Amino acid sequence: MQIDKLRGKELDQLFNAVLSLKNLEECYQFFDDLCTINEIQSLSQRLEVARLLRLGATYHKIETETGASTATISRVKRCLNYGNDAYVLTLERVHDSSPSEK
Repeated sequence: MQIDKLRGKELDQLFNAVLSLKNLEECYQFFDDLCTINEIQSLSQRLEVARLLRLGATYHKIETETGASTATISRVKRCLNYGNDAYVLTLERVHDSSPSEK
């Protein structure tokens, strides 16, 4: 895991802060204070790229729908194929708990 190189009390604090958030509004407020708009959009774009890749979308379709570069799409695909399965885990959890999906 690449994140192991960053492990420490500061990263633990960040992750514990995220885990402490209770709802969507708290997430919006926290990330608005923590990140720039571009950083938030980049993170959400990567998650959407992962979702589309899992659905079998082509790079061209993903580029068109998300505006992601082929480099970003390739990186996300590499994580889906060889990473920690965190995209799959979170996408399944979000899908399972989404009120609009039920």
